[in-house]
Amino acid sequence: MDNTTTVSEFLLLEFSGIRELQVLHFFVFLVLYLAIVTGNLFVIFAVAFDCHLHTPMYFFIMNLAMQDLGQISVIIPKSMMNALMNVRHISYSGCMAQVLLLIFFLGSDFFLLTLMAYDRYVAICYPLQYEMVMNRQACFQMIVIVWCSSFLYAAMHTSGTFAAPFCSNVVNQFFCEIPQLLKVTCSNLYFLEIGVLGLSVVIASGCFAFIIVTYTHIFNAVFQIPSVQKRKKVFSTCLPHLIVLSTYIFAGCIAYLRPMSNSPSYLNLICAVIYSIVPPLVNPVIYSLRNKEIKVAVTEILFLKY
Repeated sequence: MDNTTTVSEFLLLEFSGIRELQVLHFFVFLVLYLAIVTGNLFVIFAVAFDCHLHTPMYFFIMNLAMQDLGQISVIIPKSMMNALMNVRHISYSGCMAQVLLLIFFLGSDFFLLTLMAYDRYVAICYPLQYEMVMNRQACFQMIVIVWCSSFLYAAMHTSGTFAAPFCSNVVNQFFCEIPQLLKVTCSNLYFLEIGVLGLSVVIASGCFAFIIVTYTHIFNAVFQIPSVQKRKKVFSTCLPHLIVLSTYIFAGCIAYLRPMSNSPSYLNLICAVIYSIVPPLVNPVIYSLRNKEIKVAVTEILFLKY
């Protein structure tokens, strides 16, 4: 393909050309999708319907679950359908929408995890001022800022990625991933997206530095708590957050900052799965459903104890 006018669709990466393995791919992704949807919906319903969970921490957890649902719904159903129908294509507009929505949900996830670190900082280091600082209006305003800034961030990435014409329509990934799209552009306009990626590194570094400073203060405050039981309780709420955030940053940096090869790479595929599918899968388990209050609320939902 010589210019952008001939690119009406893109060809995504197949996990395998063998029909039996394509069917296996469909069922594996189906199980993952159902598990992610079920876990995150339980969290959303638990927080929404249990008045005891109407606190800032659980409000942020509910928003995280909503974003995780959106994130996997952008990429998994299309990959499942392609595997089931034995096709590889995605339309140009569909690819653009996938990039926009995926970056929107990924960005909002990262910003929200940063906001949740601040919430834990205020709760642990300034417990007497917590209700005044993290009141309902402030939490709502923070969430609105997260969603709006994430959409603006996604729009910048999408505009930068699709500003350049494409010389090929073959994308070496099972969804429309920005680095793989940039690899098949044939114009210097792709430097617009390189600039946006540079800005992303600056923003991510600033958020990461903020989180490190925040948790330094949190751990200093925790070590001053005389009760071992209370220290364990605080660590149980902080460590899962750090694990999720570290996995997210590590896989995302490898996928977006490492040099791209001209052929499909298992490392690219693994990193894409880690940063796009693993967090929505493990968040309800290690960050929410391990929480006693949410487990009680989920149990009440399952047995209709209202």
